[in-house]
Amino acid sequence: MKFTRTANANWKGTGMEGNGTISTQSTTLNNAQLSFKTRFAEGVGTNPEELIAAAHSGCFTMQLSFLLSEAGFVPEDLNTKAKVTLEDGTITLIQLELEGKVPGIAEEQLQELAQKAKAICPISKLLNTEITLSVVLTA
Repeated sequence: MKFTRTANANWKGTGMEGNGTISTQSTTLNNAQLSFKTRFAEGVGTNPEELIAAAHSGCFTMQLSFLLSEAGFVPEDLNTKAKVTLEDGTITLIQLELEGKVPGIAEEQLQELAQKAKAICPISKLLNTEITLSVVLTA
């Protein structure tokens, strides 16, 4: 299976005083506010690190549900918190915290499947992917 998803960011002004918006193809984010305060302080809106945390927690949790199903389990509830740490301009740590209610599974087996999900979910593997860039300067 191959598909492409899109998002768009727009920014006006300087990094400190400017502001922007982020929108997604699905319109779940539709001109969501982005600013210095939303990224580095406590402003209303979103930021890249929060979006990475959302993407990673969603990807991991869905991957785990597939693995559990393949192993014959039906999860009642999987809740994953992802904490993304930005330090000196670099993401230095992503902590995934899973709480799962899976009837009939042993803790060791859930641990094993969760470790596998962490290793194979596409967002976990993202940093090992090819990155391309095209640039167009408009007047």
